[in-house]
Amino acid sequence: MRIPVFVSCPSTLNRAQERSRRLILDQLDRLDLEPRALGRSDYPTASPLHEVLVLAQHCSGGIILGFEQSRAEGLLLKRGTKGEKRLARAVVLPTPWNHIEAGILFSLRVPLLVFKEDGIGDGIFDPGVTDVFIHRMPVPGLAAAERHALTAVFLKWQADVRAGYYS
Repeated sequence: MRIPVFVSCPSTLNRAQERSRRLILDQLDRLDLEPRALGRSDYPTASPLHEVLVLAQHCSGGIILGFEQSRAEGLLLKRGTKGEKRLARAVVLPTPWNHIEAGILFSLRVPLLVFKEDGIGDGIFDPGVTDVFIHRMPVPGLAAAERHALTAVFLKWQADVRAGYYS
């Protein structure tokens, strides 16, 4: 029997992002874990937020995949305040659902694994927000040492997932 784990990931990805997602799913498959996600493996019959909660309650772990979904070429922060600031650099944002789903999974106290593309930050992707280490998104063509490190991360996490599932 495969143990269900919730995967927070946008449903629309570019080719490079899809290849990274596939690397993650291959790791889950090797560990005999079943990825569950709204809009991919499960489809809502009620409000999406309610469905996320119900699905997450039946999962023993969670993975957050912070892929770029929006890009702003310059941004005005804290408009109208003393802290107002204009950013000249591009700002990349993940889907807001990453933050919502991470919050639900965190509140359910399931083991979390968080990955992000370069440039993604804030919320769940801020170091120190939780006790979870934020990992760089794996990309195809990893060197042997990087593949080994990624496998080690998954092995440690899946041990916590299994411990929670069987307790």
